[in-house]
Amino acid sequence: MLFLGCAPKKEIAIKPNIIFILADDLGYGEVGAYGQKLIRTPHMDQLANNGMLFTQHYSGAPVCAPSRYIFLTGQHAGHAFIRGNDEWKERGDVWNYEAVSLDPALEGQRPIPETTITLAKQLKEVGYATSILGKWGLGAPQSSGVPNLQGFDYFYGYNCQRQAHNLYPPHLWENDVKDSLNNALIIPHQKLDSLLNPYEESSYQAFTQKDYAPEKIHQKALRFIKENSGAPFFMYYASPLPHLPLQAPKEYVDDYRKIFGDEEPYLGDKGYFPNRYPRATYAAMISYLDQQIGELVTTLKEEGIYENTVIIFSSDNGPTYTGGVDFDFFESSKPFSNGYGKTKGFVYEGGIRVPMIVSWPNHIKAGSVSSHISSFYDLMPTICDLTGAALPSAIDGMSFMPELFEEEQHTHDFLYWEFPSYKGQQAVRMGSWKGIRKNIFDGNLNIELYHLEEDPQEQIDISEAHPEIVLKIKSIMREAHNPSENERFQFKELGDN
Repeated sequence: MLFLGCAPKKEIAIKPNIIFILADDLGYGEVGAYGQKLIRTPHMDQLANNGMLFTQHYSGAPVCAPSRYIFLTGQHAGHAFIRGNDEWKERGDVWNYEAVSLDPALEGQRPIPETTITLAKQLKEVGYATSILGKWGLGAPQSSGVPNLQGFDYFYGYNCQRQAHNLYPPHLWENDVKDSLNNALIIPHQKLDSLLNPYEESSYQAFTQKDYAPEKIHQKALRFIKENSGAPFFMYYASPLPHLPLQAPKEYVDDYRKIFGDEEPYLGDKGYFPNRYPRATYAAMISYLDQQIGELVTTLKEEGIYENTVIIFSSDNGPTYTGGVDFDFFESSKPFSNGYGKTKGFVYEGGIRVPMIVSWPNHIKAGSVSSHISSFYDLMPTICDLTGAALPSAIDGMSFMPELFEEEQHTHDFLYWEFPSYKGQQAVRMGSWKGIRKNIFDGNLNIELYHLEEDPQEQIDISEAHPEIVLKIKSIMREAHNPSENERFQFKELGDN
């Protein structure tokens, strides 16, 4: 079933600038405004104080690439071209970082078609300058999926998700040209040398180099704002933070060391680079992103365009559970379940319920809180409504612009997810009910059922007590799923050929 965006009731006199800030693997509970106690996020919190905080917003998928595709196209995972991370392995040894550094044909993910209708293309049609700063992941260099062929006038950052497994990479991309950085190639996912003292900070110096990618990306973002302040623009600020590996500027780490005290090092035994102070570094990465958000706002004010800029902040999926991240210490998914099986990579609340804050001074009521149930595929129609851009017909999203202005808001009959990884999963949110199928590739088609108001941690499966609800969710799962064009994303257990 395809939804059309609600007809807007509010007239927008002047086209606002749109900045969508997408954190990478940031948990629902890792922002102060959402209850975080240990990590300082004053600028994220200020966005919430100035705008609307959403308590029931969902990412498009529990991992990176499909979630980003769903945001850009307004299609849920049952219709999306990209439904999982796809490293396009037919090309060769794509995980060989040395080979990839020499051959761009091995870099990046499987490309989306050039004919894809993206939000950026729609905004260009109504006069917006468009940019993506940060991580792309939807098409390798020299392919149909590069940002400049998908509606973006300007791109700076990581083309490839795998390259983003190092925040001090040897290169980034500026449009279709490699920008070589002052960093040596350090192969990701290596452990600490066994001959080094793991308690000596100097043992980890190889993993901190000259050019920190988040800072390089940020400077380009500030420049884009200044160069385009005289006309409407759309900036998709796809930060690589706080996705692993644990790497952050020393002064930010030292600040948290003073708070947390000494801690056990992470030696790289569960993937990603080792780190002497993993808790302090993870907190530092989030605070670093927070500081960058503050600098974006300051620049908007200096350019005199802050009050005509809509800022949307969210995360592409729930927090990770590996690589030295102490999710229990930070209560990263609070109030939802934490850890492997319940966060990133899984369709439980901790994997797909994400923070979202929308700020537009003098338009959105400051300090407002919304319980409207929404998803990434609602962002395209909402932004189209805000900007006057045309709304494509083949979308699943529903505009929540009325909610922003406290007008009558239509609601979804259901939200839908599917994920062809971690043994295959489907999920449906229908009012307060949540149905989940997991281990589909093992032949399991049973549906777990949870009532989220009574059981937000999804601990008590009540499917046997409510067979009529299970039947409705089963029907939705059947109707919402269309077989993928890509065999890697197909569910043969659901009848895909």
